[in-house]
Amino acid sequence: MPPFESNHVKAEYDLLAPDGSEIRLLHSLSGASVVHCALPVGAVSIPVRHRTVEEVWFFLAGEGQVWRKQGENEQVLDARRGLSLTIPLGTQFQFRNTGDVPLEFLITTTPPWPGEDEAVVLEVESRLAKPHHPQIWLGAKTESR
Repeated sequence: MPPFESNHVKAEYDLLAPDGSEIRLLHSLSGASVVHCALPVGAVSIPVRHRTVEEVWFFLAGEGQVWRKQGENEQVLDARRGLSLTIPLGTQFQFRNTGDVPLEFLITTTPPWPGEDEAVVLEVESRLAKPHHPQIWLGAKTESR
């Protein structure tokens, strides 16, 4: 049985996600992991999809938009504090910060995040704007859709 864990969101991020967002690691158990995600003011993530995981997002602060696409089903959703949404397996997605503070949300990933090759960077026409990111993880795979 794993020990109890408690954690606080750190001021500095632990790593940059393949989409360019700031990730602060919180917890990981055998069935799921939880991270705090932040996107700086004016930033737009890179469109990606996941190979093996699904996610549930819960927005804590800021304002933004989220683009999701599964086959012919496509949606752009306004995001703000209190919104929750799902990213089912294989969903293409992108998000941007339209507010004046960082866009912050919690992400629960099932199964736990397996590593840097999980996210596939997509070469698709952006629905939200040209991506802006300080760097992306090395080794991210690119895919046209």
